[in-house]
Amino acid sequence: MTEMRQVHAYDCALRGCVMVRDILRAIARVGVAGLVIGAGLVFAPSATALPQTCPPNCDQIPAGAWPAPSSIPLNDDAHWPLLAGVAVSAPAPHFRFEEFCGTPRLPDDPRAYAVAEKAAPARPAGLWQLQAQIMHWRGDTSAGGQSAQSVFNAANVALRLCPVTAPQFTVTFTTDAIDRMAAVLTGPGGLVVHQYVLSHPQSSTVSELVLWNTPVAGVSAQVPWPSVVDAGVFDAMSTPLCEAYLASCG
Repeated sequence: MTEMRQVHAYDCALRGCVMVRDILRAIARVGVAGLVIGAGLVFAPSATALPQTCPPNCDQIPAGAWPAPSSIPLNDDAHWPLLAGVAVSAPAPHFRFEEFCGTPRLPDDPRAYAVAEKAAPARPAGLWQLQAQIMHWRGDTSAGGQSAQSVFNAANVALRLCPVTAPQFTVTFTTDAIDRMAAVLTGPGGLVVHQYVLSHPQSSTVSELVLWNTPVAGVSAQVPWPSVVDAGVFDAMSTPLCEAYLASCG
């Protein structure tokens, strides 16, 4: 059974054991932008991880890297399209929760030189919305894998800090592991966000899947969120990466 746990001030972000309690104290002194730097979330650039010259096709995410529509929650109602068919380049990639939470951008963010694409099928207001995103670092996986993991680690802390940067939100983690996290964000007006992030260092990749409702006054109730097992969602996100980036999974 998936464990649901709300974020508390003394939570330890497992990657490096960054104490959110200490960060919360720091925010009173240096503000949000300062606290992410003071918490050690400044990325150290690596020359070996910088963009490399390659044919145009390596500046794209393989079509086979996306989760299958049938594996995405709410597909029975939404009939999600093939994500590769609606994906567009994401030259300045960021996680969807960062928009809701007002997360500040960090210096020397490895996402600046990732190959990234985002798929967000258009749906009318009042219905569940979907965004999937894949970020990949080209070249040697020993460097690209480190970039992927550092981006995930920073995202984990940033999501814990959402109630600080955006006090109108509460965050409840349902999966919190070294390479994957799932959380439910609850916001004003009945907004509910289901956020999934997966680090896949074997392929130098980070994958995101997020679904959120769009409450509209006077619109009939949306399809309720189904019973979803986080492990199944993460399998749907990771399995295509193994197939798209050959030999990345042994």
